[in-house]
Amino acid sequence: MVEPFAAVDVIKAKRDRRALSPQQIDWVVDAYTRGVVADEQMSALAMAILLNGMTDEEIVRWTTAMIGTGTRMDFSSVPRPTVDKHSTGGVGDKITLPLVPVVVACGAAVPQLSGRGLGHTGGTLDKLESIPGWRASLSNDEMMAALREVGGVICGAGAELAPADKKLYALRDVTGTVESIPLIASSIMSKKIAEGADGLVLDVKTGSGAFTTDPAQSRILAETMVRIGNDAGVTTRALITAMDVPLGLAVGNALEVTESVEVLAGGGPADVVELTVLFAREMLNLAGIVDADPAETLKDGSAMDVWRRMVRAQGGDPDAPLLTAREHEVVHATVDGVVTKMDAMGVGVASWRLGAGRARQQDPVSAGAGILLHAKPGDEVVAGQPLLTLFTDDEDRFEGAKEALTGAVQVGPVGTPIYRLPLVIDRIT
Repeated sequence: MVEPFAAVDVIKAKRDRRALSPQQIDWVVDAYTRGVVADEQMSALAMAILLNGMTDEEIVRWTTAMIGTGTRMDFSSVPRPTVDKHSTGGVGDKITLPLVPVVVACGAAVPQLSGRGLGHTGGTLDKLESIPGWRASLSNDEMMAALREVGGVICGAGAELAPADKKLYALRDVTGTVESIPLIASSIMSKKIAEGADGLVLDVKTGSGAFTTDPAQSRILAETMVRIGNDAGVTTRALITAMDVPLGLAVGNALEVTESVEVLAGGGPADVVELTVLFAREMLNLAGIVDADPAETLKDGSAMDVWRRMVRAQGGDPDAPLLTAREHEVVHATVDGVVTKMDAMGVGVASWRLGAGRARQQDPVSAGAGILLHAKPGDEVVAGQPLLTLFTDDEDRFEGAKEALTGAVQVGPVGTPIYRLPLVIDRIT
């Protein structure tokens, strides 16, 4: 087969800030998936894209090309409207776990394809795998059966869904090009559009613990993804939410599952409950369900019932005790005052160093490792009061975790101004 383009010409075009033609984009994405374009060539192109950007037309075409390397899912046999949610990731971001049962309890179906954590950000599948017996890998038939019988499923994406993205993401991770907005947007949206849900709500995080730390950049990312989704016929909207402080009080795998179950039982931290209900309302609105109250499902136990059915449908035991870490250490306040800072990035890196996260995609994670927060910015504390509890299976990890927390947790005099992002910053439709 004679290739219609040369990879070096495509690289030079983007290096020189020229827009790639639709034909060039279709070819380079397909050729990279086939192995015709080498890793070093695609890494050069990815860096050129990071430095010089893409037009809206290029981003849409790039997304479409990645979708075209695989198959699309079909949920027409599911007897409910389908709606999905995606988060760009953060520290303590466990919202998917209580959210899916809440939305299902209100009458929609949620085919939630989720991922694993990398670095300081936690992965939904890693969290759920701390439940004994629970399986992240389902066949299409198993996924469809769970959707029809339970209404919700949280699982990993199959290899046939936008395979170009899986290959390109692994390359971006080791070439310093993860932060490119065009590549982030097309990566997320290629999988979500191929997934085939009728509607999609995006949670675009901003702050120190997010991929995009600047709210202005987060807005650009949100607007780009909303445009891509709507252009593809998937009704899409986005909320820009805070990730300067960890969400909730638990960071880790089993720790976050425990906190999610507390939310489903009608308790849990106020910020996790607020975002769960807010995203549920957005998803139900897209699904055309206007007569259900998500908050009520947390009070009457219906969301908890769905959660238990979902866990069982994927081989898990909702009553089994979760794995716990072998070692723990408490970090105490050294002075009286008020917590002025609880930096999401510092807490996330500390949790990762304790074993809750991975440096490479193939690394294992510890189910019990992580951090419990006993105070957050604005809370008054006294000297000797616990601020954090660190959990790990290897006590040698404590030193590195505490090093990551240096400067990340601060206590100042009562009355010290505290600067925090609002929990919800903007809404993009």
